[in-house]
Amino acid sequence: MERPNAWLTYSDADMQDLETVAKKYRHFLNVGKTERECITQIVKEAEEAGYVSLEEKVKNGEDLKAGDKVYQVGMQKIIALYHIGEDDLAQGMNILCAHIDSPRLDIKQNPLYEDTDLAYLDTHYYGGVKKYQWVALPMAMHGVIVKKDGTVVNVTVGEDEDDPVLYITDLLIHLAGQQMAKKASEVVEGEKLDILIGSQPLKDLPDDEKKEAVKENILRILNEKYGVEEEDFLSAELEIVPAGKARDCGLDRSMIAGYGQDDRVCAYTSLLALLEMEAPKRTSCCLLVDKEEIGSVGATGMQSHFFENSVAEVLDALGQYSDLRLRKALKNSSMLSSDVSAGYDPAFAEAFEKKNSAYLGRGIVLNKFTGARGKSGSNDANAEYVARVRRIFDDHKVCFQTAELGKVDVGGGGTIAKYVANMNVDVVDLGVPVLSMHAPFEIVSKTDVYMAYRAFFAFFDTKD
Repeated sequence: MERPNAWLTYSDADMQDLETVAKKYRHFLNVGKTERECITQIVKEAEEAGYVSLEEKVKNGEDLKAGDKVYQVGMQKIIALYHIGEDDLAQGMNILCAHIDSPRLDIKQNPLYEDTDLAYLDTHYYGGVKKYQWVALPMAMHGVIVKKDGTVVNVTVGEDEDDPVLYITDLLIHLAGQQMAKKASEVVEGEKLDILIGSQPLKDLPDDEKKEAVKENILRILNEKYGVEEEDFLSAELEIVPAGKARDCGLDRSMIAGYGQDDRVCAYTSLLALLEMEAPKRTSCCLLVDKEEIGSVGATGMQSHFFENSVAEVLDALGQYSDLRLRKALKNSSMLSSDVSAGYDPAFAEAFEKKNSAYLGRGIVLNKFTGARGKSGSNDANAEYVARVRRIFDDHKVCFQTAELGKVDVGGGGTIAKYVANMNVDVVDLGVPVLSMHAPFEIVSKTDVYMAYRAFFAFFDTKD
């Protein structure tokens, strides 16, 4: 059942629409390199589309009603957006869910040190990374530093043309005989992923401080620019990510190369589909979450009670809340849990089973099950629901394919769907195929991005 290449199905108007979606998506990648930055941009675009804060609406004593557009943010890292439909919420919602966190390097709480006239920041990698991929690249630092008085200082270094970039050194090939003989997982150790941030010593220091004059100069710069002290690192969230913008890829400009496409490609296309919805019959919801790359844990991950509590607040604002109605609203809901799939790479064909692989250019990927090896960590959607989704896509002329994450015994991975299923919600995995997943720069096809947007819009637009 080989699926057709989606590029061959487009009219001239489709091609124009595709490029519009791709341009908006590249912009989102550029301004949203952390979860907080993603939330800021999502709220900005949502408000431009007429969405308002649920908390503000309730605070002002306004009732929630059909046609209203509201959002709720949790800890600046998770968001639920609702377009209230005509149907009773207890009859369920159509929900799109994706995650906005991506693999990266996090700055440790006590990070700053000097060694042999060079200043560094200690890091701790986040999510599943090939550590050797993160060296010898221009890096940027994004995040916040929160002072004891509650002042939040936003930090972005390395993105503007005039900004300095940061860097993780690697051993020169001439001296790397022992390094090159190591396993790939050991070529670069986690404790060696330290960020080089300075080499100029501060002059005229007392004798007892001269041994760390480079470090003292870095602290001076941080204090002058941001008004922070070394101890403020204790309450900071600073992320090291590749510097630079997402770019068109390929001589034909058919692909997009950029950081963080797992899973911001599904997150943004889900958001775009919701924002372009007309008044729905059934309430439409877009849920964008944090912490998927480390197990969906914490207060902003899918295992938290954020979404359940948020739906309860929506019901209350509608004047319809009861525990039973909340359970019914979830039970009667349908969800697409979207996360990227491993795109078939001919250079590494041995890792894939060709009949059940995802291919760039053939549309969005429908995964009945994910998981590792014996389906460990899988949702494994029921066949009836998969059939329903197939019908929706076919009815709306959405190009889609089916796949698994590589050969059965090679590895695998899970998504947030299994946690959604715990709430008794009908849910299936799907997503966009990606090359070089979890690398500093990942590759997707523009046509798959566009088909994701069309698939999500179709899901919201369905009348059943």
